[in-house]
Amino acid sequence: MTLPAQIGVAEFDALHDDPPRWRDDVAAIAVRLSPDAVQPMTEGTALVALVGQAHVLKVYPPFLHDHFSFERAMLRHVEGRLPLPTPVLVADGAAGDGGTWPWLWITQLRGEPLTAAWPRLDEPARLAVLRQIGATMAAVHALPVDPLRAWAPPWAEFLQRQRAGCARRQARTGLPAHLLAQLAMFLEGPLPDALTAPDEADVPLTGEYTPMNLLHDPAQPGRLSAMFDFGDGLVGPRAYDWLGPMCFLAAGSAPRLDALFDGYIGRPFDRALREPLLRLLLLHRYSCLPAQIACPGWMDAPDFPALAARIWP
Repeated sequence: MTLPAQIGVAEFDALHDDPPRWRDDVAAIAVRLSPDAVQPMTEGTALVALVGQAHVLKVYPPFLHDHFSFERAMLRHVEGRLPLPTPVLVADGAAGDGGTWPWLWITQLRGEPLTAAWPRLDEPARLAVLRQIGATMAAVHALPVDPLRAWAPPWAEFLQRQRAGCARRQARTGLPAHLLAQLAMFLEGPLPDALTAPDEADVPLTGEYTPMNLLHDPAQPGRLSAMFDFGDGLVGPRAYDWLGPMCFLAAGSAPRLDALFDGYIGRPFDRALREPLLRLLLLHRYSCLPAQIACPGWMDAPDFPALAARIWP
């Protein structure tokens, strides 16, 4: 097929999950950049292919052009400035009918997905991983934010859109009915940024400190080797980035939660932020609590304050 000038979300999802349909289109881009073989990958929200052993080609659908622009800017911004390696941007361009499918040509990183490594790590190694995630977040949040503002929506506008669609999204993604009935009232409370210092500035947000976007060094258990995928990034309050590791990796464990914040700010997690953070999680761009909270039995919590205390003890 030829990548169409326009494509809907559902149509793209079907295409994404059927690599034989798009392999030739991606290979046609790759052949201009490298003679190496193309191996389609099914991860992520773009069409991604490993080219040889050294490069990755990432092709975005037209409706994710903003993700492409932010990732391109973020890759340039973080290169060589973080505790963990990130992909190096080698080239970018556009393909498809009308040139509406932007692409990034980036370097391949070394390591195994943390999703594969995490189940076999012992607890000391898991705590070490969380401290590294915290330190990496702190390094990103210390970077200047102005080079990224042009590629991200204003935080207030983003939050307004999330509020408008929150109830529909939570119903669709399986929030228990008794919690859904309490949602509107709970969301009236403060968010984490309302409880921080008035002069605390916006920071670069990657949203990607999750096991799906981190690589682990198999030769050194508990040691991360790289991080990748910045297309979902934003500019806003730092607490938004805490949610990924707090849910996927630390939920239900006080020591893991404190290890994350030890790496991030050198002190334990402030439990006064639990309920404000839960509100922010419910408003997250990809909020889906059944998929995000690695804490058995969380659906039995009678209300949101009890849920916040259960997942972040």
